[in-house]
Amino acid sequence: MKKRKSKRIPTGTGGKNTYAEKRNRRKRSRPPEKTYTANERRILSALPRIPEGKIASRPLMKLAGISKKADFYDALKSLERSGDVKVDQNHIVTFVSPENDVEATLVSLSAGFGFARADKGELADDFFIHGSDLKGAFVGDRIILTDVHEDEKGFSARVRRIAERAKNPVTGTLHLDKYGDARVKPDGAVRYDLRVQIADLGGAKDGDKVVVKPKADSRGDWRFAKVKSVLGSGESAKVNADAIIQHSGIPFFFSKEQLEEAEIQAELPITDADIAERLDLRDKPIFTIDGADAKDLDDAILVEKTKTGYRLGVHIADVSHYVRAGSLLDDEAFRRGTSVYFADRVIPMLPTDLSNGSCSLNAGTDKLTFSALIDFDTEGEIASYDFRKSIINSKVRGVYSEVNEIFAGSASPEILKKYAPVMAGLKNARKLAKLLKRKTAQRGDMELQSSEIKFVLDENGVCIGLEPRTTGEAEELIEHMMISANICAAKFGQHNRLPFLYRVHGQPRESRLEDLIKLLDILGIPCKEIKSGKPGATDFSAILERVKGTPRESLVSMQVLRTMEKARYAAEETGHFGLVLSDYSHFTSPIRRYPDTSIHRIMSAFLSGESSKAIEKDFGEFAKESAAASSKNEIRAVNAEREAESCYIAEYMKKHIGERFTGVISGAVQRGFFVRLPNGAEGLVSIDDIAYGPYEYDGVFSFRNRAGGRLMVGDEFEIIVAKAEVSTGKVDFIPYENKQG
Repeated sequence: MKKRKSKRIPTGTGGKNTYAEKRNRRKRSRPPEKTYTANERRILSALPRIPEGKIASRPLMKLAGISKKADFYDALKSLERSGDVKVDQNHIVTFVSPENDVEATLVSLSAGFGFARADKGELADDFFIHGSDLKGAFVGDRIILTDVHEDEKGFSARVRRIAERAKNPVTGTLHLDKYGDARVKPDGAVRYDLRVQIADLGGAKDGDKVVVKPKADSRGDWRFAKVKSVLGSGESAKVNADAIIQHSGIPFFFSKEQLEEAEIQAELPITDADIAERLDLRDKPIFTIDGADAKDLDDAILVEKTKTGYRLGVHIADVSHYVRAGSLLDDEAFRRGTSVYFADRVIPMLPTDLSNGSCSLNAGTDKLTFSALIDFDTEGEIASYDFRKSIINSKVRGVYSEVNEIFAGSASPEILKKYAPVMAGLKNARKLAKLLKRKTAQRGDMELQSSEIKFVLDENGVCIGLEPRTTGEAEELIEHMMISANICAAKFGQHNRLPFLYRVHGQPRESRLEDLIKLLDILGIPCKEIKSGKPGATDFSAILERVKGTPRESLVSMQVLRTMEKARYAAEETGHFGLVLSDYSHFTSPIRRYPDTSIHRIMSAFLSGESSKAIEKDFGEFAKESAAASSKNEIRAVNAEREAESCYIAEYMKKHIGERFTGVISGAVQRGFFVRLPNGAEGLVSIDDIAYGPYEYDGVFSFRNRAGGRLMVGDEFEIIVAKAEVSTGKVDFIPYENKQG
């Protein structure tokens, strides 16, 4: 047997001080505040005592009690650099009060200016920062903003100081011209090219995707870069995905210590003591249904008919049994927040020893689970629910496509034989799902058409096919079961007044609603429901029903989705607008989502008999921290996934340059309009390429020429693929025939 180093793994479900210690450890890792010298403190103490808030430098030196001129001016210059004071050309010193300072992150950088976004607070707008006020800040840096003010153009500010430098690598595509000049077009939010000196190329060639170190010029502007490593050809979507992972800051490998801990935890045996304290469901015909290629099976179900309706068991992998609070794995899962899914890979939240092994509910093996046991009446209403720690043994590893064949009556004898042990439960689940679907429709849940794309890759990871991702009855069935468990988890947290994490979704913003109304008016689709007051989800559902099955269904569905606020995690329950639910949480995917693991721990502590006071002490602040971090990490993952998808789409479309397609105009901007093809690819058509111009843009959804011709969102449009740039994910189309107008 392989000998391992002994390693202490924290035990228990939380315990005293576990989360307090964890929070303190995280706080200690934050950058320290600026420390001031004695002379700097003397100046800062003197300035607030001046009624006008400003004073000439010489009187200030005397007021501060600093005798040596050189010492005074050294301290004053340091304070000016840190943004604590302003010194004008007449040597008038003004104290800059920190009371209204804003902590922010620099989110984009252009030649001569940048934009920052507040880390917290109510200010949702970005702050414009002139280049001279950036103080050397780069994209991703955490900064302290001062002199915040608002005018007709929005918020502006100056950088007082840089609190923390960005840790994410900078990636980009190298371009070499015929004269030997080299430049890098950065990925992400740097909006201009960085020059690379020949000595700093590091062996990179034209078109390579590279990791670079930005370098400032003599003025402190970020104008240059040095190549640190070469990732590969910028014409490979796979290589671009590598770059996206890096510049997004997504952790993509586990340390040796984390892997060792995962291996030890994964080999923990299920003991008699574990079984004794759990609900033993191993003899029940429980089963999983998932995609054919899924390896992290975190949910299993069983539906039984009762005298008063149905009993649903949703059995979720008990991840918190293996990933203990305060452990290395727990800290890393908190840092990741979620698994990230690309066309060719998954970056898991947990090491595969756990995610695909001990925690995965593989058929034919005993597994520790956390079960939601829900009773429904004959109308599909929740009558009661209970949560129990349990142990199961899944009887069948179900696959969506196979279950859909069973429901369609087209399953082969081999498939029917495979599902025979769980067929009764599967039929009950189908009946319950139909009830739940009807209840969902009654409350006005929106049926948005999916715009997801399925990528077909060859053996080298090159995209050779695009297909719209479709879902069948089996996928809907599992979704209804999981939503039911998530509703009950939220009710559990509310009823027992526990610190908790909820999945919340707010009312659409008025400005976005106006854009939707304009589109619907242009398309001639009645929308009186959303024109008055604050529309509810039922109103949007009615509009979606009007376009269901028509060529405009996809377009309207996409615009309704854009109108919605983004769902997020919160420590307070405010309801889920899109699902039309007052109570909703995420309980069912702890292998791939940290919020689910978080509430498993909180619920486990309550079920083990901990007092509400102790639970509040252990988990009160943790719930807030986990909600905030999980929301942030989810955004990071979604943005990275979308960015990578665009590269794979461009890789596929590049093989079809010069070919003709018919699509639908899906959006419009000043410079042209976007056409979406049936396979999901989208490209830009420049308005300058359209015959019978010039065209005038209405600022929303259409173009008109002087002859009265109109091009608008929703119109069919024939195009030829003109350009596909894999490194940026951009696709350009030109009209097939210039006969519009």
